[in-house]
Amino acid sequence: MLNELAHFSLNIALGFAVFGTIVPLAGSTLRRSSWMQLAPIFSTLQFILVAFAFGALTVAFVSSDFSLRVVVLNSHTLKPMLYKIAGVWGNHEGSLLLWVLILTLFAACAAVFGKTLPQSLLARVLGVQSSITAAFLAFVLFTSNPFTRVEFPPFNGQGLNPLLQDPGLAFHPPFLYLGYVGLSITFSFAIAALLEGKVDAAWGRWVRPWTLAAWIFLTIGIGLGSWWAYYELGWGGFWFWDPVENASFMPWLISAALLHSAIVVEKRDALKAWTILLAILAFGFSLIGTFIVRSGVLTSVHAFANDPERGVFILMILGVFFGGALLLFALRANAMDSKGVFATVSRESALIANNLLLAISCFVVFVGTVWPLVAELLMDRKLSVGPPFFNVAFTPFMVALAVILPIGSTLPWKRAKRAHLSRLWPVAVFCLACVGLTWAMQTGRSLIGPVGLGLGVWLVMGVLIELYQRTGRGTGKWSRLLSLPLADWGKATAHAGLGIIIFGVAGITAWQVEDIRVMAIGDSAEIAEFTVTLDNVEDLRGPNYLTTMADIKLARDGKFIANLYPERRYYPVAEMPTTEAGIDSGLWRDVYVVVGDAQPQGGYAVRTFIKPLANWIWTGAIIMAMGGLLSLFDRRYRVGSVAARRDPVEGEA
Repeated sequence: MLNELAHFSLNIALGFAVFGTIVPLAGSTLRRSSWMQLAPIFSTLQFILVAFAFGALTVAFVSSDFSLRVVVLNSHTLKPMLYKIAGVWGNHEGSLLLWVLILTLFAACAAVFGKTLPQSLLARVLGVQSSITAAFLAFVLFTSNPFTRVEFPPFNGQGLNPLLQDPGLAFHPPFLYLGYVGLSITFSFAIAALLEGKVDAAWGRWVRPWTLAAWIFLTIGIGLGSWWAYYELGWGGFWFWDPVENASFMPWLISAALLHSAIVVEKRDALKAWTILLAILAFGFSLIGTFIVRSGVLTSVHAFANDPERGVFILMILGVFFGGALLLFALRANAMDSKGVFATVSRESALIANNLLLAISCFVVFVGTVWPLVAELLMDRKLSVGPPFFNVAFTPFMVALAVILPIGSTLPWKRAKRAHLSRLWPVAVFCLACVGLTWAMQTGRSLIGPVGLGLGVWLVMGVLIELYQRTGRGTGKWSRLLSLPLADWGKATAHAGLGIIIFGVAGITAWQVEDIRVMAIGDSAEIAEFTVTLDNVEDLRGPNYLTTMADIKLARDGKFIANLYPERRYYPVAEMPTTEAGIDSGLWRDVYVVVGDAQPQGGYAVRTFIKPLANWIWTGAIIMAMGGLLSLFDRRYRVGSVAARRDPVEGEA
């Protein structure tokens, strides 16, 4: 009964989404206040109905209700409770319902927190958001219904994909979707502005917190996914440039550009058309990512579905919203006149350079991701674009971005003088000294490590110089520093986090040590300054898997450090093996051990990595997200920038 009610609630939500599109947009065009006032009501009702359906699906997974096809295919009675809950979104149908839930959540939040917006703008924003919701609800109901019943329910299910049975990946999709789907509200703001033909400083201030929230969730989601890949897949890397990884990274790059561009709109009344375009592109790349994950056109360990019919439906949604938005932009962009004037050397120019580098980086990732598909369609050739291409093509733009960020942060608006740049010369000299010292100490290895160290120090020191500059002259520097707006502290924290990530990536790339050998029980191996001893290997049984677990002792200079327990798991229900790495984590390095299968000649394959600064990558991502949170709680974004007002209306009903 509950499942039928949930299915019915999705149908009702679709009806409200259709009315929530037509009535507010028509009301804002005809200037009918009573029609526009219905927009928040429609948005709230959609959220309540979809939340009820999502809750019902969660109950079905938790209670192992095998009358639902999606539960049969993605759950099992022996699964731990965490993975029963994660199974709700660990499949195509459930994850799409989560997609729609977050769509309606952001619309409901806009309805609640957007009371200071002009009535016509809020109505248009919620109307556009409802149209997106209607499209995805139709997709769910017509092609991906999570409440499809099975005629003869089995006694047990087929279980969740073993790769997804991990805490890191249990939380990774919700955060990623909050970022992906959260960009829909910035898209709605952009379309509403194009319909109104007006973008001003107030619009820039309104759109920033929504973009910031989506960017924070994307940062956390990407970080969790990278961390999961690092310790779960057993290959020892943190980023493989997989198509689905790229699908989440592209919106992150564009939303970062949008954040910086919206600052220029807010502060200087410039870059209006460019900011609108970025808002369209950010959500457009989210839709492209959805198409990549669910259409099956590109293979990935992360992909949810391989169904051409579903791919065509998503392609239609992409064409209508992304293509329609670009067409509307082409027709209305001339109305986005910018009044701000600035010199070539100014903060505005630095932010433009920042935007261009982020946009070009996104384009490079996009080309590398879709090129195998293009080559197969146009040239009938199967090509693979892997890490070597991305590392060579993408890295220079990130290096340039890291160089520009501290410079732009210390420049004033409108016009800069030579004195403003002179403050960074000591930092630049210090960074070059760090590069030279590291190059000398590493005895002629790759330049990646020294350059990464220099860029990381440059970004962190640039943050400190900027904060010192903001305190002004004379006494009372500490009080002025503590009284800086949270947005300034957030920016400084996020930039410092990026510096830490760059340093971590450079360290693990340039100074990693790898060892592969066959070891019998009792054997020891000297790897760098560590001693690895294979103490024991035994077969055990987990809650829903069988495992071969090794006991490896780790020592340094004869002193015991830790026991590591790498595993080879086998899930009988899914008939699928997985690898669990044994990791001893530290501030300066990880010791990462993977055990392989038993060898015919005796012993086990043991793969050991010494990974310098590995944890700096995820620490930097956490710091970046914290910086975003600080900015999000700035009083300017919690309190309306303009007083609530009603538009003049005609013919109120």
